[in-house]
Amino acid sequence: MTKIAFIGLGNMGSGMCANLAKAGHDVHAFDLNADAVETAVAAGANAAATVGEAVSDVDVVVSMLPAGKHVHQVYFGDDGVTAHAKSGTLFLDCSTIAVEEARDAAAKAAQAGFSYMDAPVSGGVAAAEAGSLTFMVGGGKDGFEKAKPILDVMGKNVFHAGDPGNGQVAKIANNMLLGISMIGTCEAFNLAEKLGLDAQTFYDISSTASGQCWSMTSYCPAPGPVPAAPSNRDYQPGFAVAMMLKDLRLAMGAGDDVGADTPLGNHAQQIYAKLDEDGFGDIDFSGVMRRLKGEL
Repeated sequence: MTKIAFIGLGNMGSGMCANLAKAGHDVHAFDLNADAVETAVAAGANAAATVGEAVSDVDVVVSMLPAGKHVHQVYFGDDGVTAHAKSGTLFLDCSTIAVEEARDAAAKAAQAGFSYMDAPVSGGVAAAEAGSLTFMVGGGKDGFEKAKPILDVMGKNVFHAGDPGNGQVAKIANNMLLGISMIGTCEAFNLAEKLGLDAQTFYDISSTASGQCWSMTSYCPAPGPVPAAPSNRDYQPGFAVAMMLKDLRLAMGAGDDVGADTPLGNHAQQIYAKLDEDGFGDIDFSGVMRRLKGEL
């Protein structure tokens, strides 16, 4: 049993926290949303009234927060994690934030006597609840070895991506590819349908041919072929347009910083930005299919 503080009990963090508690760890949960804390307690965690109370006597802090500004405030604010945690506490931040924000956080943590690992995730809400996330971890090797048993409880794939910030590099590059491939998959299904080929037949052919990709076989944007896909529940998210847009913006910003040419990533960002601007930020990112069909 490890004493763990879990900070950030949103759609992703709630399931992750519950899995740590179910595994027998002593989890102290904090969120600004009291209802989210109550849910964590029902899953076996202990309620903490403040960040300081959550982290004051734990071995590991796990966080899942909306953006880099929240990560830095929670960890390094006047009444944040570093002000209350005991020296040597391991920090595992599973938020998706900018690469430089993660590297800055690792440097600040080290100066304060802590080990900070950026450990963003892939897999969405269903995987968070099932404990089958993929973790991409940046930071020192020793920190990774300490983190892995904790991350293994919440995920089925845990990768050490290398130096601080490299977890975020892996995450934004992966999600840029996902955003691009989903749009392409939607276009292919839409074209096939308009030319008279039904979705199931196209799926049966393309999923075993050179067009096969995760966006097709695991998350098919056309209703029918993959029963568990959001397309079969009116595009209720799994992974919302707004979240994909956030990740694409992080990828484009990082690319600009290093002069990486990402024309398709930029085009994907524009497509998701228009959906978000038009009020569809809360549908699943595979809902691009509905826009192509003229339904949005």
